[in-house]
Amino acid sequence: MQRMNKKSWIISPEERAKSLGTEPIPKLLIRLSIPSIIAMTAFAFYSFVDSIFIGFLGTSAIGAVAIAFPIFAMIGGFGLLFGIGSASFIARLLGAQDKEKADKTATISVFMSGLVSLIFVLVGAFVLQPILLNFGATPSILPYAQDYTRILLYGSFFTIQNMNLNHITRSEGNAKLSMKAILVGVGTNIILDPIFIFWFGWGISGAAIATVFSQSLTFFILIRYFFTKSSYLRLQKRYITFDFHIIWEIIKIGFPSFIRQVLASISIAMLNIAASAYGDPAVAAIGITLRVIAMGMFPLFGVAQAFQPVAGFNFGAKKIPRLLQSLRLSYLWSFFFCLGFSLIFIVFAIPILSLFSADPEVLSIGRLTIWAVCILFPFFGYQILTAVLFQAIGKGLPATILSLSRQGLFLIPSILILPRFFGLHGVIFSQTVADFLTLFITFILSFQIVKKLKSI
Repeated sequence: MQRMNKKSWIISPEERAKSLGTEPIPKLLIRLSIPSIIAMTAFAFYSFVDSIFIGFLGTSAIGAVAIAFPIFAMIGGFGLLFGIGSASFIARLLGAQDKEKADKTATISVFMSGLVSLIFVLVGAFVLQPILLNFGATPSILPYAQDYTRILLYGSFFTIQNMNLNHITRSEGNAKLSMKAILVGVGTNIILDPIFIFWFGWGISGAAIATVFSQSLTFFILIRYFFTKSSYLRLQKRYITFDFHIIWEIIKIGFPSFIRQVLASISIAMLNIAASAYGDPAVAAIGITLRVIAMGMFPLFGVAQAFQPVAGFNFGAKKIPRLLQSLRLSYLWSFFFCLGFSLIFIVFAIPILSLFSADPEVLSIGRLTIWAVCILFPFFGYQILTAVLFQAIGKGLPATILSLSRQGLFLIPSILILPRFFGLHGVIFSQTVADFLTLFITFILSFQIVKKLKSI
């Protein structure tokens, strides 16, 4: 008989974790996906609105956000390193009924995340300007980029911890708490943006301050959860050790997501550098497009975040048919979502871009960039879910290959080669070429792993 909390309709934390291996897959994925999709969509919407507010400060300010984006992606990479790595291991441990080691893994992950955030504080204090210049900041963009990026670096502790804690809460099947924490942060950020930017007159610095303050609220909601009876997992001081087995398991599985973010950071910086040769409008257009496309990417990340604990738990519990069923449904749902998103954004590219800038050159470059990205976007979910599958079952090498393929092996050479022959069009279509080649690699690896899982 299920042990209930004070309200009879709320199952206990223990039963919530066990439901990953017993609840019907369609119902389970919907229950976990909806909060994750809402949370990720809200985060993408914040990014969307934030860019609109900053757009009122001019093309150079928008360009500054584009320059800061790869640095922010790098910060997020460490959050994913610990979050996805620990969440995968925790889900498998819970599936194998090893609760104590799951608690220890969560504690070590939070502790290590805090230590790593100090690196970015030091970067913000001492070496920010040369980094921004190397990332493509023009003389007119640099002052905005410095003001904006320095504050985000000082608040990197909250960014890294939030990404880490959100994944850990989902690993025990509590996607609703993660959604609540993100929505509070996003809602606060959207409210504070116009107040800090325009009313207080802080400009682009106000946007960064609003972001850090909002993320601190999200952090306190998440960290408090692990010290209440609502959480199945427990963070305990006695578990703060350098357990190299656990650290290796976290890094091994989190590394593909980390390297993907690092390579994304490098490739975006290279896109900015390549685009800067064509002026601030080109840099701004690339930056706006990345924010716009995030409206489609983040809901997919929500589906992937729901899929990962289901796959990891059932793999650990040796329930392979449930794992494969969850994979098929996730593939199907993500394809139709991506297809619909692509069609909408191709048709309404100019009206969407007009929300950010009235500059005709920005609109023209941005429209072509959206079209280029949307050509193969219907298969983006397939790429992401395949990488997450490998991470969920503890196969770090194939996941790393996929991460290297999209952002490194194919995209970086495309950025270096194509502009030499096709100018700005080469910059714009470099992602399309990389996506096509990555899709081929994804098909080969996904076919192999599904065949292997069916034979277990």
